[in-house]
Amino acid sequence: MDSIAVAMFWISSILIIPFWSLMWFMPQHELTRRFVGDIRWSVLPLLIPYVILALPNAPNILITFASQMPTPEIVVDLFQDDEVIVLGWLHFLAFDLFIGRYVWLRMLSTKRPIYVSTPILILCTLMAPLGFLLGLLATWQHNQVERDSVMNHGK
Repeated sequence: MDSIAVAMFWISSILIIPFWSLMWFMPQHELTRRFVGDIRWSVLPLLIPYVILALPNAPNILITFASQMPTPEIVVDLFQDDEVIVLGWLHFLAFDLFIGRYVWLRMLSTKRPIYVSTPILILCTLMAPLGFLLGLLATWQHNQVERDSVMNHGK
């Protein structure tokens, strides 16, 4: 595997740990609000390594998906390249963090206690779609009130 891909893997994997730790253990702290609350800080540790790996691989990926309908075989073939595998990992990290940040913001706005938010945010780290679902369920009542407020605003 290319040393740049290995470096980008480790840089991203390590640099997102503080963001998750802040959301898990200090969800209402000013430091968490400053760094996790600012989307620019949240995406930077993942965006730079992603761009470094994506640029040289972009033509191959774009040609592959632009020339034919993606099939399981095409995706598996594309992921035979080590750099594309690391690029996929970075994509997972970014998606998980984006979903986790959204759930964290919902937990803050609904004032959910840490014993509710932390397990859900840990699940977001491991399996973002399931964490997202539990995060929505944990804040559902707030969602109903918010939607009703928006829907009745024009009346």
